[in-house]
Amino acid sequence: MDNIVDTVIVSAEQMRQIEEQIFAAGMPVAALMEKAAKLCSDRLQILYPREQITSVGILVGPGHNGGDALVIARELYLAGYQVKVYRPFFKLKSLTAQHASYINSLGIPFFDEIQPLQACQLIIDGLFGFGLTRELPENIIEVVNLVNSWSQPVVSIDLPSGINTDTGAVLGTAIKATRTLCLGLWKQAFFQDVALEYIGISERIDFGLLRHHIWSVLPKPVPVKRISPAIALENLPLPRPVVTYKYRQGHLLLICGSHRYAGAAILTALGARASGVGMLSVAVPESLKTLLISHLPEALIIDCPENKEGAISSLPFSGNDLSRFDAVACGPGLTVDAKSVVQRVLQAECPLILDADGLNILAEHGATEVLSQRNVPTVLTPHPGEFKRLFPEITEPESNRIVAVQTAAQQSKAIILLKGARTAISNERGFTWLISASTPALARGGSGDVLTGLIGGLVAQGTKAEKTNLFNTVASAAWWHAQAGILAAKERTELGVDAVTLAQYLTKAVNY
Repeated sequence: MDNIVDTVIVSAEQMRQIEEQIFAAGMPVAALMEKAAKLCSDRLQILYPREQITSVGILVGPGHNGGDALVIARELYLAGYQVKVYRPFFKLKSLTAQHASYINSLGIPFFDEIQPLQACQLIIDGLFGFGLTRELPENIIEVVNLVNSWSQPVVSIDLPSGINTDTGAVLGTAIKATRTLCLGLWKQAFFQDVALEYIGISERIDFGLLRHHIWSVLPKPVPVKRISPAIALENLPLPRPVVTYKYRQGHLLLICGSHRYAGAAILTALGARASGVGMLSVAVPESLKTLLISHLPEALIIDCPENKEGAISSLPFSGNDLSRFDAVACGPGLTVDAKSVVQRVLQAECPLILDADGLNILAEHGATEVLSQRNVPTVLTPHPGEFKRLFPEITEPESNRIVAVQTAAQQSKAIILLKGARTAISNERGFTWLISASTPALARGGSGDVLTGLIGGLVAQGTKAEKTNLFNTVASAAWWHAQAGILAAKERTELGVDAVTLAQYLTKAVNY
C-alpha cells in the first residue's frame, strides 16, 4: 500500500503551518534542517557520485532554504567533493548565518559573484524555497539567467528559486532545474503546467513528517491529492466477480464521429474496448456503420440519420431509451453540426461524459446553467481551450489550474477533468486529484478520444458496483491513460505513440 503522506499536496501556507506544529511539539528548527539537508546530501551523492562529479557549486539564499544548502555544502565537502559557495546576500537568518560561519571555518570558499561557480560540474540551488511570492531582485534575476545559460546539471532544493509555491508562476525569472528535491510534502507548483519546464525531474524527500501533525492542519479527507498507482488500481474493476455476465460488466453507449472525423469514433471505441466494458454500443452516422463494424466486430454499431454535413442529425432512441445504458459518452468527432444530439443526451438519466464537440456545443448553451438542471453525474473533459469556452468567467486556467478546475466543478456541479501535462480532476465538493506523471507523447490527435472511451467504459462498469465513487473512477482512468502513454513512449519513443498504439498499450500499462 502506498504511503498516504506521499499523496498529500499542500499550499505554502499549509506547509508553513505543519512545520509550526512540528516546532511547537519540540523539534528544534536546527534539527529539522540537519535532517532534511542530510537526506538531500545522501541523495545527491547517489545521483552524482564522486567518481563522476568532483566539483559542486552551491547557491545560498538568506533564509532557511539557504541554510539547507549550506548543510548540503558541508556534507558534500566532508564526503570529498570540491565545494564553492555563492552567497549574494549579506544579511542571513540566524540559523543560516551560523552554518555560513562554520562553512567558512572549514575553508570552503565563499563568493559574492557567480562566475567562479561556472567551472563546477554540478550546481545546487538553495536561493529561495517554498513561500516566495515577490519577484526576484534584479541582481538575482541576472544571476539566475546566467546559471540557466550554463550546461551543467542543476538541482534545486524544495523548489526552483523564482517559482511561486502554489501557482507555479515564474516570479521574474526562475532556475531551470535538472532535478528538484521536494522537501516534506508535495507542493502545488509541482502540478502546475507552467512550472514543469523549471522543475525538471522531481522527487520527494521524506524527512519523517508525522501524520498527526499533517492532520492537525489539513482537513480529512485531504482535498488535494496526487493519485498513486495503488489508489488508481483500487478503483479499476479488477478482479472481476467469478460469476458474472456481459451486462453486469456495464453497457456503454458512445455517440461520436462524423463524415469528416470518422477516425474519432474508432479511437473512442478502442479506448472503451480496453476498459473491459461488458457491452459497447456505438452510435455513428449511418454512412460510417460498415467502417466501424470492420474495426469493432464485437460492438453493436447503431447507424443514425445524418444531415448534409455528415453529422448525426438525430438518435434512433425513443422516450427514456438512453437510460437503459449504464453510461453515455458523447462528443469526439461529432462536429458542432450535431447540436440536437447533445441537447438530447443532456437529458439522459445516466452518467454522461462529454468531450470535444460535445463540450463546444454545451458551451454555446451556457455550461453552468444547463448542467445545474441535471440530477445525475456529468463528466466534462476539456483541454484548456475548451475550458475557456465552457467557463469564460474563470480566469485561472493558466495562472492556477488547480483553483480553476475546483471553481468550475463547484459552479457546474460536474466532475471536471482539465487536460494538460499535469491533468487535474475535481468535483463539486472541492476534492481534487492530480496526475503526477505524463508524457508529451500524448500530444497527438486522437489521444483525448481514447481517454473519453476509457472513462466511459470504466464509469459504465462502476455503476454496477457497490459503493462506487465515480470521481475516483474518472481520476483512475486519467492515471491509466497517462501510464499507457509513458510505457508506449518508453518502448516506441515519444514520436511513436499514435492514438491506436496508445489504446493498445492500455492493457499493458495495468499489468506493467
